[in-house]
Amino acid sequence: MNLRSIFSLFSSDLAIDLGTANTLVFAKGRGIVVNEPSIVAINKTTGEVEAVGREAKEMLGRTPGNIVAIRPMKDGVIADFKVTERMLNYFIQKAHGRKMLVHPRIVIGVPSEITQVEKRAVIDSAYRAKASEVHLVEQAMVAAIGAGLPITEPSGNMVVDIGGGTTDVAVISLSGIVYSRSVRVAGNEIDEAVTQYLKRKYNLLIGERTAEQIKMQVGSAYPLEKPLTMEIKGRNLIEGVPKTITIDDTEIRESISRSEERRVGKECRSR
Repeated sequence: MNLRSIFSLFSSDLAIDLGTANTLVFAKGRGIVVNEPSIVAINKTTGEVEAVGREAKEMLGRTPGNIVAIRPMKDGVIADFKVTERMLNYFIQKAHGRKMLVHPRIVIGVPSEITQVEKRAVIDSAYRAKASEVHLVEQAMVAAIGAGLPITEPSGNMVVDIGGGTTDVAVISLSGIVYSRSVRVAGNEIDEAVTQYLKRKYNLLIGERTAEQIKMQVGSAYPLEKPLTMEIKGRNLIEGVPKTITIDDTEIRESISRSEERRVGKECRSR
């Protein structure tokens, strides 16, 4: 038994949902112990990590020139290897409440259609973050188990897992995935659609945190009996002064519809 295996005896087994927008860490016997944004704030002058997770998200759009807030995950896969390693290390230590002798066995959820190179990047990042064992499982399967679907039965179970960077769709039967598809369009695209809509219609500039709040508070996939409204503050792009407007759920659906039309149009032209 090597040292890494011995240290794993002093660590809790962990399951990690390494998402584009948020990372969740589940500890065996304790439930979800970490649920924070997948963001790292780094000092460009010293190269040191200033903040991770919720603290780093608070810095978005508010950092001085020498500090940059980075999202190391893009479209469900690792975009920045070194920053992801630091982020994982921080979350693993936080899950255990200590920094010493932390070498857990880890299960990590990944999108269905990532490449072998992308899988290797996730595994290597986890090992460099002091994991003793690393196992990957498709996010759609994990979502189905978490939702309580009867995946062991000889019948089709369809699950759609919409994350920040990817949407995973899968049909599961007899504990196996019959068909799966991962589309790199998800929650972050909705945030961007809302931002662009307000910019075009109201000449209002908002940040990504505000766009996410709008999506969560007044976003709706179908018309509601009682419309939801929200007051939004931003900067007027023409006059350069603060401006406040009120929008409702109808406009959110319109912004997403227009974004989808433009995306499909670009795909058709590229073909």
